[in-house]
Amino acid sequence: MSKKKPSSFAPYFTTMDADQVRAAFLAAGHLEGYASISELIETATLKEVRRLQRKHNNAHPWDGASPGSLRPGQRTRAEQIPEHRDKP
Repeated sequence: MSKKKPSSFAPYFTTMDADQVRAAFLAAGHLEGYASISELIETATLKEVRRLQRKHNNAHPWDGASPGSLRPGQRTRAEQIPEHRDKP
């Protein structure tokens, strides 16, 4: 888990996904050494970031992106509709 927390953001989960994250933490978090649900989410996220770095950036870290460089909030309703729904 990161040692310093200079900036943060909150992921959005569907109700079903959030229920599963909480259930996984309650059932196995202590067995895996997670002190908090935030630690579980951070570990999983950073594992995926490392995978993306290996796949798309020659296994090197990217230059950091500062707070404010991303669009805030969730995707719009139109963006949440899967592609196959747009096709006749």
